Amino acid sequence: MLEISGLTKRYGDGEPVLSNLDLNVKGQNIVSIIGSSGAGKSTLLRCINRLVEPSSGSIKLNSLEITSLSGKALREARRKTGMVFQGFNLVDRLTVMENVQAGRLGYISTWQALSRRYPQADIQRAYELMERVGIAHYANQRADQLSGGERQRVGVVRALMQEPDILLCDEPTASLDPRTSEQIMVLLRTLAEELALPVIINIHNVAEAKEYTDRIVGMRFGKIIFDDVPTSLDDKAMNDIYSGTPASDRLSTETTQGAVHHA
Repeated sequence: MLEISGLTKRYGDGEPVLSNLDLNVKGQNIVSIIGSSGAGKSTLLRCINRLVEPSSGSIKLNSLEITSLSGKALREARRKTGMVFQGFNLVDRLTVMENVQAGRLGYISTWQALSRRYPQADIQRAYELMERVGIAHYANQRADQLSGGERQRVGVVRALMQEPDILLCDEPTASLDPRTSEQIMVLLRTLAEELALPVIINIHNVAEAKEYTDRIVGMRFGKIIFDDVPTSLDDKAMNDIYSGTPASDRLSTETTQGAVHHA
């Protein structure tokens, strides 16, 4: 279970990017975070895995206080927080298998990593996961030879190789075409159910958030202003989250996007 309370992130003397934020995520729920650019969505995810240092507040993963950790203890905690990135973050010149094994860097020695002498159990697990997401036949292919959807699947498997307690996805479909985007969302939902894994997804596509996630969190100016099931995301809530854009226009746009996905 993820428990966040009073989380604040401020850069210098400016307004806080995150302001006294509270959020709990448990079980195998898939939680989508929506909001305009600059709302604090990505900063929130990066605070959870300490890629960004919180200014104050508490972040607990399965009762372990993340914000107070450093050194070895922090590295061990990060192993339990899988991250899927918008830009894939793969090493193009390495093979799919080598990129996937990067998810085990927190578990194996430096010598094993540099010499690429991966434990047989890790190789077997990698093949099982790659088979599950449909990329096992690319195991020995360079990452730069794959399509966007295939590259994102590599990123998902790499995160799962960490044996995480939670999966964080930062705009995982933003760089993909509509059909591939839908496939990735279906994959994330299926894996969350199969592995009983809580998933938090930053996403711009509200139609996808409503269709594929169990709960929607709406952010504006670093604060959570909506937190409910997708069916409760009405015109008023949309206008509150995306003020400045007429709710009717945004809902119309998202409905059209959803129709394209199913065409």
